[in-house]
Amino acid sequence: MARCLGWALSYGNYALALLVWLKSDWFIAIGSLLLGFIIFGIIRSKLLHDSIPPSQSEYPYTDYAIATWYLSRNTCFTISTPTE
Repeated sequence: MARCLGWALSYGNYALALLVWLKSDWFIAIGSLLLGFIIFGIIRSKLLHDSIPPSQSEYPYTDYAIATWYLSRNTCFTISTPTE
């Protein structure tokens, strides 16, 4: 799962632009590529800040590392808050 999510973060933008290019004009595909850079950057940043602890967030991480952190924090372990 982490490999697929890491691949989607890395190359999903290009696959989306290629799909738009096949279905439409190349000018619209270039626009979707540029818009995809922004959208996938926001998604990558959101996953980074949701899953990596603040003490380790200053290090640079690859897309696969972000996907691994995200999946390990959200699918393997459940973080529960103590109730009083």
